[in-house]
Amino acid sequence: MMGLVTEETGVAQAVLVCAGLADAGVRFWLAGGWGVDALAGRQTRSHRDLDLLVDAADEAVTLEVLGDLGYVVETDWRPVRVELARRAGDGGGWVDVHPVVFDADGNGVQAGLDDTEFHYPAAIFTTGRLGGIVVGCVSAAAQRTAHEGYAHRPQDEHDLAVLETLDTAD
Repeated sequence: MMGLVTEETGVAQAVLVCAGLADAGVRFWLAGGWGVDALAGRQTRSHRDLDLLVDAADEAVTLEVLGDLGYVVETDWRPVRVELARRAGDGGGWVDVHPVVFDADGNGVQAGLDDTEFHYPAAIFTTGRLGGIVVGCVSAAAQRTAHEGYAHRPQDEHDLAVLETLDTAD
């Protein structure tokens, strides 16, 4: 789409998205780099996008909130994921929404490509801090598991190093 940017998603934009979703009553958790940073309580590196696990029951509200913040759908692979981009005039940035279906015990399942599934035990859902606000995020153990089975990029190595410091902090 014309006029969309590929700039990083900064902490102010990430907080704006999280606050908007929280105000709308959306259940969400940060994953990926911002999820690591939420666990660390601070931004530790630049990020291309904000990865969100969202309760699938809140998907329509999530997309409405993001639309109100100037995001438009760029990649629609539902039910696997929806990637949205924000126009340059609105500050730019990207959000990658991953709908998760929850059972009565709080365990989640996300659809994957080629009929695969990602399973999220209820125990991995925790909280962290981002830009001074409390946000949902996935646990350090779940973040480490998400980094298994592929060749790491520099940002992956960075995130794993941050997770290691969290393990050694008291």
